[in-house]
Amino acid sequence: MATRYWVVSLPVQNSASSVWNHLQEAISKHSFETPLYRFNIPNLRVGTLDSLLSLSDDLLKSNTFVEGVSHKIRRQIEELEKVSGVESGALTVDGVPVDSYLTRFVWDEAKYPTMSPLKEIVDNIHVQVAKIEDDLKVRAAEYNNVRSQLNAINRKQSGSLAVRDLSSIVKPEDIITSEHLVTLLAIVPKYSQKDWLSNYETLTDYVVPRSSKNLYEDNEYALYTVTMFGRIADNFKTRARERGFQIREFEYSPEAQETRKQDLENLMQNQETLRGSLLQWCYTSYGEVFSSWMHFCAVRIFAESILRYGLPPSFLACVLAPPAKSEKKVRSILEGLCDTASSNFWKSDDDAGGMAGLGGEVDGHPYVSFTINLI
Repeated sequence: MATRYWVVSLPVQNSASSVWNHLQEAISKHSFETPLYRFNIPNLRVGTLDSLLSLSDDLLKSNTFVEGVSHKIRRQIEELEKVSGVESGALTVDGVPVDSYLTRFVWDEAKYPTMSPLKEIVDNIHVQVAKIEDDLKVRAAEYNNVRSQLNAINRKQSGSLAVRDLSSIVKPEDIITSEHLVTLLAIVPKYSQKDWLSNYETLTDYVVPRSSKNLYEDNEYALYTVTMFGRIADNFKTRARERGFQIREFEYSPEAQETRKQDLENLMQNQETLRGSLLQWCYTSYGEVFSSWMHFCAVRIFAESILRYGLPPSFLACVLAPPAKSEKKVRSILEGLCDTASSNFWKSDDDAGGMAGLGGEVDGHPYVSFTINLI
């Protein structure tokens, strides 16, 4: 599937069919690997010249917005599929692959009546796409919030001993809690373990001798218990910090541990539900945005063709997907099908540095042309 297409319109002097036949013949002869399709545009309402000129000022900006939203949704789909391990599926518009929808475009009269002013059609497209973008922000934020909560929990469970949750490491038998005795948990740098074992009993009075037990080690730290009289615990914490040992606050609670486990399971289930819902919404919304984008392109090619070639509307719109190596040859073919005087005029402008095309694009061709990037 091609991912980069040209939408062009050529001026018609006598018959659009004649221009189409000449174009097909030239492409077949000189660039046969270039797919070529008619881009069927209905008879839209022209309006006044002033309205067309005013509209042309907004065309590029609106196109950038609509195209940007379509790419934003596509990237969200790719991210969700990657996280889910789902094989990427073909993006569609009402079940039709997007490339086929573009190359076999049919105007949706029910959604965009052709008798509506062009500006009204463009404004409607902008409003519809803006609403979808707003919905995407809300849905993605909800999903990312749950994902962030899970990531935070995972960091606590898999991070260093200085920050991770200790409930899965410390067992009930590791903790002594009585009327007079308490057990503290010390995080000791691995290179300081000898220092800890040599000195923990003398950091303060009333530390139970040989009460320190190594529970766990990671790449940076070791987790030790130490038991003492409760009334000197605060003093022990202060003295330990002065020696570079961190005392972690911990209270063993089976109920709290079970609650945390249940909360984690709920978050994981919620994440999967939101991910599936967001992915399905993105599939549907991408089709809606892409359809709106193609209707916008039809309005754009129509408006720019009238401003370029004049009234009454007389032009041939088509879609091509030339390989990079054939682009120069295809440009030459398209130029050859334009009026000679017009071609020379536009070539001289191009040689002089180009000109700002309608909607602000640089357009140095004697025909209307712009590019659609599907990805």
